[in-house]
Amino acid sequence: MSNFSIRTDRADPWAPRTLALRFLVNLAGLWVAAQVVPGVHVDDLPSLLAGTAIFAIVNVLLRPLANFISCCLIVFTFGLFVLVINAVLLAVTAWIAGGLDLAFRVDGFWAAFFGALVISAVSLVASLLVRPPQVRRY
Repeated sequence: MSNFSIRTDRADPWAPRTLALRFLVNLAGLWVAAQVVPGVHVDDLPSLLAGTAIFAIVNVLLRPLANFISCCLIVFTFGLFVLVINAVLLAVTAWIAGGLDLAFRVDGFWAAFFGALVISAVSLVASLLVRPPQVRRY
């Protein structure tokens, strides 16, 4: 008999450390977007923190649904429609933040589009520089 084991080195996506790391990356992305994209406004730290939390919740709840509904468009555009989905999710985040009287707003679709592009770029760079803790299973 052979001793067969499966080894996976992926991080647990729901581990507190991984969630905190994702929160910090999104926080940095939103802050950079507010600094470089005209039309993305975050006026204070509490609004940035709350906006990041809202952004995380919106992504967890709405991204799978949006990807499922628009899967044909995503395939047809070779994945570029995901940028539109990201823009819509950022706009929904700003809409919810506005309803909560936070100093977090996005002025229109193009500001949301470029803001989401900046957030994605920051997330990509952060994922290349910082790896979440690895889980080893044997």
